[in-house]
Amino acid sequence: MDDSQKKIYFASDFHLGAPNYETSLIREKKIVDWLNHISPSAKEIFLVGDVFDFWFEYKRAVPRGYVRLLGKIAEIVDSGIPVHLFTGNHDMWIFDYLPKELGITLHREPIKRLFFNKKYFIGHGDGLGPGDRGYKLLKKVFANKFCQWCFARLHPNFGIWLADKSSKTSRAKTGSDDEKFLGEDREWLIQFCRDELKKKHIDYFVFGHRHLPIEFELQKDSHYINLGEWINYCTYLEVDDKTTTLKTWN
Repeated sequence: MDDSQKKIYFASDFHLGAPNYETSLIREKKIVDWLNHISPSAKEIFLVGDVFDFWFEYKRAVPRGYVRLLGKIAEIVDSGIPVHLFTGNHDMWIFDYLPKELGITLHREPIKRLFFNKKYFIGHGDGLGPGDRGYKLLKKVFANKFCQWCFARLHPNFGIWLADKSSKTSRAKTGSDDEKFLGEDREWLIQFCRDELKKKHIDYFVFGHRHLPIEFELQKDSHYINLGEWINYCTYLEVDDKTTTLKTWN
């Protein structure tokens, strides 16, 4: 395929590991099938956070599992296709293992990119916009180097068990599918997008985190797209020189 015909792909919120090993494995195989399908036409691939429901890298140990996905990503990167991985609120403790082992580019903050002469603002979406002050404080604690050092002192068996237990009430663990669009005045990411547009024009804001596939027109030439998740929706974004399309992988 000619390079000018290749596409950019986005997906987020796989939450691998949730709600249990068996269903996570089924989902992981589905994601690998999707990657097999898109890689021949891919120019770049963006995995926009919460790929894992929990991830913490100890100096000499990482969580078990996910070998099918990790091997596929390494294969795609080795073939010359850049893969970008964003940390989310569930896997913010990704450090240097995945960049070194897989060759991916790791992003901890939102980025801006130009694709086909359109400006894209890309990020997981957690902690952006007004509200959610409790999580914003918690995120600062989790990002603190001393707190990370303290957690790393726990034995992996206990540390990973503790983190898994603490996330039992998350949407990914409970399999909740009752996400509803709250209206533009109550959607924090829409508020964030509108504040950003006051500073500089962006054609497309692309986020995850919200767990609901959303296509929202901010103004005539600017859109907010939420990628949804892969527990209930299996949605992804495909971008080429003519269209930006939210699709479902069946």
